[in-house]
Amino acid sequence: MASYSSRVRADIARWLQTGLIDASTADALTRDVEANQRRSLSFGSILAMMAALLFGAALLIFVAANWEAIPRLARVAALFAIILAGYVGGAVLKTRDHAAIGEALWIVAAAAFGGSIALIGQMYHLSGDEASALITWGAGTALAAVALRSNPLTIASVGIADAWLFLKGFDYFGRVEFPHLFVVMALVLFAISFWTRSRAARHLIILSVIFYLVLTATEYEALQVAVPLVVVSALLFAAAVFAAEPVDRIVQLGGRLPLHALIGFLTGLAMIQFELADESNNSGFAIASAVALAGIVAAIVLGGRESRGLRWVAYAGFAFELAIIYVVMLQSMLGTAGFFLAAAVLLGILALVIIRVEKRMRAPNVEGAAA
Repeated sequence: MASYSSRVRADIARWLQTGLIDASTADALTRDVEANQRRSLSFGSILAMMAALLFGAALLIFVAANWEAIPRLARVAALFAIILAGYVGGAVLKTRDHAAIGEALWIVAAAAFGGSIALIGQMYHLSGDEASALITWGAGTALAAVALRSNPLTIASVGIADAWLFLKGFDYFGRVEFPHLFVVMALVLFAISFWTRSRAARHLIILSVIFYLVLTATEYEALQVAVPLVVVSALLFAAAVFAAEPVDRIVQLGGRLPLHALIGFLTGLAMIQFELADESNNSGFAIASAVALAGIVAAIVLGGRESRGLRWVAYAGFAFELAIIYVVMLQSMLGTAGFFLAAAVLLGILALVIIRVEKRMRAPNVEGAAA
């Protein structure tokens, strides 16, 4: 499928040919499209990145497999040669209008840097653990992203930080303290993403922060984390809907801040519901469920028309609410047959709601096309 900018250019050419606009207007529109078009990765670029990762893995495996047979100085020289060739070669190709291959070589260099940390640390018996190695790898990749102003390297840095958070959060390294350092990582990487023009990295960072808060809720008092998450998410959603343009100029998320805010809102309420589900008095759970359902309806009404992704997150949240409300509040009243009957009714209601909402969201577009 053609990209949005390609379709707009084709429309501009057609409007110019049919006399709807003059040449100067067509030129101004074309320049505006080129200035604001979204720089997305093509399928070929994605394949190049995958090939680069596989190539980097093959090189590191080859070096590791022949580790003992290679002299120590040659080992270090080979690793640094791979890193240098990747970064310098990628920069040269980038300047010669081979952006995809250049970025792919940078990914090879970043992967080689991570492998070099492990191999050199093993060779010289350097002190430290895997968590420290991941932090070093991520910091080096982030510095490379800043120096080269690379979108893919920024995303790779966020991915490494997420891997560190996941492994530390689930006690893979036998942690002695909670990984609060991730907050600093997220802030630094979020700032870097503006310099490298990496919108995808900002999306990933926001989702990672939500995951960090979920881990925090499992470690500390859940309500102390979940309630502020719900309130902040609701405020962010309101700001993103009612002051869309100035807010998006600040965060530069392509108008998708409401989507992230809704995810944070539903995640916080889910944590509250799980925390209150075991209480003998279900009034707190009922209030949280009512707030969740009201929030879903408000999200669809206020932001659903502009974002199909937001609508589908709302539908998923609605389905989750129906399921958890049944499990917590109705399970004791129904047997197995009743469960299947209730599930069928709830799914039917969900399908009906989705169909009606989608029709209402598409109706203005159809009327506008007819006009």
